[in-house]
Amino acid sequence: MKTRSVKFIMLALILSMVYACKENPDTGEVTSQDTASSNTETGEDHNEEEEGEEGHSEEEGGMRSVHLSELKFNSLGIKVDTLPKKALSGIVEANGQLEVPPQYEATVTAILGGNVTSIKVIEGDKVNKGQVLAYLSHPDLTRIQTDYINAFNRMQFLEDEFNRQKRLYEAEVGSGKTFQQTRSDYQSVKGEVTGYESQIRQLNLSPTQVRNGDLYEKVPVTSPIAGYVEKVKVQVGQYVEPQTGMFMIVDNEHVHADLMVFEKDIYKVKEGQKISFSLESVPDSDLTGKIYSVGKQFEQNPKAVHVHAEIDNKEDYLIPGMYINGKIRTGEAAVPALPEDALIEEEGNPYIFIAEKHQEDGKTEWELKPVQVRTGINEDGWVEIKLLEPLPEGALVAYNNAYYLISEMQKSQTSHGH
Repeated sequence: MKTRSVKFIMLALILSMVYACKENPDTGEVTSQDTASSNTETGEDHNEEEEGEEGHSEEEGGMRSVHLSELKFNSLGIKVDTLPKKALSGIVEANGQLEVPPQYEATVTAILGGNVTSIKVIEGDKVNKGQVLAYLSHPDLTRIQTDYINAFNRMQFLEDEFNRQKRLYEAEVGSGKTFQQTRSDYQSVKGEVTGYESQIRQLNLSPTQVRNGDLYEKVPVTSPIAGYVEKVKVQVGQYVEPQTGMFMIVDNEHVHADLMVFEKDIYKVKEGQKISFSLESVPDSDLTGKIYSVGKQFEQNPKAVHVHAEIDNKEDYLIPGMYINGKIRTGEAAVPALPEDALIEEEGNPYIFIAEKHQEDGKTEWELKPVQVRTGINEDGWVEIKLLEPLPEGALVAYNNAYYLISEMQKSQTSHGH
């Protein structure tokens, strides 16, 4: 009986201890047993090792924030500042080539058929308006000059006769019929002389010199505009027919960009818009200009419109016919923007990083939190940022090294996954 009593007492003591460890409904205290059970359910492990100081992460809305020591932050050259605004434009891409307006291109022809006796220029030479390019000779040149001299001498004789008959007619001692005939002959020869003088001037010769008996043996072929000799199409000794093209002259000072804009983009393009372009044949060329004319008719193959732009910074190497790749800036507005290196993409969504500086126990640490955004215009290495929610006032944003930050984030996620 005594043994049975002892066993009963021990059982009662054990039951009272278990009951005491359970939750007290009046105080709401939690027992150590419940705490241990709760820790087991949530999966928290207070013995988990802390990650290295240089780059550990914390969970932040499904993505981890990255923590960097100040030493690591500075060694990476991470730049932070408030989110800036930058003037970005809508872009229409267009290709084309360099051209000059038709009034600044010239084909030099031979007005009079003849043989080329000499050529005074070569391709690439700079020439002035009226400068001699070549000389021609032909027997017809001598005939035109002698015919002119004869006609001029007859005109002088008939002019004197006309004045004499006019005085007699006015004094009523001369015949009216004779006066009229003399006047008709004089006016006819005068017209002939005028015609010869016009021909001689077209040949770039002086009628006065011809009248004085100093005849030309060759005809100078001159440039009608200032510019550069683009092409020489004749040789010495060659016979050229009248109206035969002999030289091509182009004034490169008036070279401009001729871009082809496709139908789907033409409504965006207007006069006064700025362009930038590069030359396919010139590495690292970077030129700018402004549109001064937009065509009003479509080319059919391809269906596009010519857009002409004056070039701002003309260079000596710009030659008509060079192919160009251009961008037309169709609008300009100051929008929040960051360099491309400040953005990363995770699961199809773009992110930027907000930077916060913390100091604890004399140590400085940077925390970089990913923030999901939307993007807009992308121009010259800058991307428009469209915030889904406003940033805290004065928030600092990382301008670079986004790919390093996301790699640190992914490494942390992988290690936590194990």
